[in-house]
Amino acid sequence: MSILAGFADISIAQLVLVGGVALFASIVGGLAGYGTGALMPLVLVPLIGAEPVVPIIAISAIFANISRFVAYFRHADGRRALIVIGAAALTTALGAYGYTRLTSAGAAFVIGGMLILSVPLRRLLKRRDVRIGDTGLGVGAVGYGVVVGGTSGSGVILLSLLMACGLEGAAVIATDAVISIVTSLIKISVFGLAGVVTAQVLAFALLIGAIAIPGAFLARAFVERMPVHIHTAILDAAVIVGGIVMITTALRH
Repeated sequence: MSILAGFADISIAQLVLVGGVALFASIVGGLAGYGTGALMPLVLVPLIGAEPVVPIIAISAIFANISRFVAYFRHADGRRALIVIGAAALTTALGAYGYTRLTSAGAAFVIGGMLILSVPLRRLLKRRDVRIGDTGLGVGAVGYGVVVGGTSGSGVILLSLLMACGLEGAAVIATDAVISIVTSLIKISVFGLAGVVTAQVLAFALLIGAIAIPGAFLARAFVERMPVHIHTAILDAAVIVGGIVMITTALRH
């Protein structure tokens, strides 16, 4: 399987567009804690369809999360990471398997719906200032596993759970990175067994993942120049519009 064959029928201009969005998404992710899973479907779905998107982001996320973990590993909360991983492992696999059974239109509908719902969900949890203990974290992680296994852009749910149990700042980013590495590996395993990890998936995943590494460091240069809430507002608008477009396209099919 030639990885370069995955770029067949994709023009240089389209690759540059994907790379540019990947860089922007990684910078936003470095500031707001999430971004790649929410923004990349907006450019990937029109180019290659909805079906390969979740596998692509699962693989590329390994790069981004390893770099974040390396940068913040001292702040990671191992106990809470293990709680989430233990509770979410099975449901993540089930969610990923369910995704492999979807048609292209079904995949677009699921991704679009999750992107749209992620915005009010994040705002609601922040406004309510929800607080949970280890039990609540575990229960929430079971549901999170289903969502993260079968959709893209669900990182906001994990961030909200971690903040609700008392983690802040670098601890959230580091712990999120540890958990996301494991859930991504689970998803990749399921996708591999299901035969959906194609040359195209690997090619785009490696492209996005490689760009995500310098993007994480560029985020530091922007952090003092632009408030996080501005990035978040831009992300929210893009996510909602993109989700609506995906659902509309799915309904037409």
